[in-house]
Amino acid sequence: MQRMIQSFRERMTFYIFFAVLFLVGVVFGALMVNALSLEQQQDLGRYLNNFFITVNQMSGSGTAATIASFWDIVALHLKWVAIIWVCGLSVIGLPGILVLNFLKGALIGFSVGFLVGQYSWKGLLFALVSIAPHNLLVIPALLVCSVAAMNFSIQMIKDSVFMPGRSNGFLRPFTSYSLVTASMIVLLIGSACFETWVTPVMMQWTTPMLTALLKI
Repeated sequence: MQRMIQSFRERMTFYIFFAVLFLVGVVFGALMVNALSLEQQQDLGRYLNNFFITVNQMSGSGTAATIASFWDIVALHLKWVAIIWVCGLSVIGLPGILVLNFLKGALIGFSVGFLVGQYSWKGLLFALVSIAPHNLLVIPALLVCSVAAMNFSIQMIKDSVFMPGRSNGFLRPFTSYSLVTASMIVLLIGSACFETWVTPVMMQWTTPMLTALLKI
């Protein structure tokens, strides 16, 4: 435990940097809502209306459909983490890590911003139960993966410049880097479980208010 705390303190600058980058992405995504044309807003509004009707009428998904949804969510998380992991293996991939964190923030900011813009405080309530809960696990996991990737890449640069003759310098940091990524994958699988079995129930609590607001 102390080792984890020490590691966090040593990489505090990286965590702050990625957290700020993510928040900038959130703000950018929220502002992008205002850039949508009226036609685009109407199309998205109709899509959400149909989505709310579907959620409101669901009495429960079949087991096979639920499991399939779970694996789809897991696959999405794995792809995201895998890209970060691969980007961390080279200096060229560092900009990719930055882009992924910014993009994640922008996607969340756009989703929340559009819901609030369309449905006011009820849209915010829906965002709190449908977007926020599982992302409380997803976002820290991706931040940890990103920091580990950047730290590994920088460490490899230092080793190649200052200790070029070191033959076994790659294995230990690579193992540590991969273990951190694997542990975050476990956390993301837990988040996928929550998103699959708990989030839909929470969404069903709030969609009646939205359907009533829309007079559906």
